[in-house]
Amino acid sequence: MAKKKFVVGCFDDEAVLFPAVKKVRTAGYKIHDVYTPFAVHGLDHALGIRETSLHTAGFIYGITGTTTALSGISWILAKDWPLNFGGKPHFALPAWIPITFELTVLFSAVGMVLTFCYLCQIAPFVKKHHFHPRATDDLFVMVIECTDKTNVDDLRSFLHSNGAVETDVQVAETGWWLGRYDKDEMPFETKQAVVA
Repeated sequence: MAKKKFVVGCFDDEAVLFPAVKKVRTAGYKIHDVYTPFAVHGLDHALGIRETSLHTAGFIYGITGTTTALSGISWILAKDWPLNFGGKPHFALPAWIPITFELTVLFSAVGMVLTFCYLCQIAPFVKKHHFHPRATDDLFVMVIECTDKTNVDDLRSFLHSNGAVETDVQVAETGWWLGRYDKDEMPFETKQAVVA
């Protein structure tokens, strides 16, 4: 994958981050991502990110679990190996409700976790570039993707005028790779940050 240039702006307060995100988007810059130490409500709407479809995937996985449970139990107990349990009919649907419920929950939970990991590219040994070491500690990090027409110095001064306490220019891989940070990349050793 090709590497791209990014301007990284760090903010120390979410009250400063929100107006800065709106101003950066209004100015026409493309925000690659915003990394925060905790969930910031409303940030996805400010970034223009659409609502997730994970709940739809969970419903589909749940229906798959229900169908698997009912078809499996009915085939086993009514067709393949019918047994007489105290005179109950072979197709005893009320008795199958607990197992059907459990398989529905299992399919939807495991399916949503795997879908979330796939969409976010999270897995063991899958690595992505870290733009700032304090992004998960106490700083709000806005990463802006540069194009050929982007004036980096103007963008950095624009971020400082909108409350950024620190800016940086980085060239990084946009995707992910398999490996280890200590062997493949040392993201924080060569980092040159400019503090306002």
